[in-house]
Amino acid sequence: MEKKINYLENRKESYKTSSNVFISFKYAFSGICYVFKTSRNFKIQLIFAVTSLIIGFLLKISLSNYVILIATIMSVLILEILNTSIESIVDLIVKKEFNFLAKISKDTSAGAVLLASINSVIIAVYIFVPKIKLLF
Repeated sequence: MEKKINYLENRKESYKTSSNVFISFKYAFSGICYVFKTSRNFKIQLIFAVTSLIIGFLLKISLSNYVILIATIMSVLILEILNTSIESIVDLIVKKEFNFLAKISKDTSAGAVLLASINSVIIAVYIFVPKIKLLF
């Protein structure tokens, strides 16, 4: 019978693995700050997010619609961060050489952000249009 391997004991620690939860949060916020500083699309998405929240406040949308709006906003921002991460890893691996698989990775991760953005527009129309119609 084969001897069971204890994967937790044999796992190699990755570079900068932190045993301190506060340091882990610091790394996470550092990643978010990096995307904010370097990604034009992330900044545009934040502007639309804040605008949507303000419009929701002005139109007095329900709490459940606010939750839907926030979840939709978060999904777009999360996917943009993942897209940036995937693009960075691909750039690290392929450097300045063209690689068709690298193109597929970058294009598909950008496609995921696009689909989430389209979904957010659909959600915004669903939430805001009935309220705007009542104003006129």
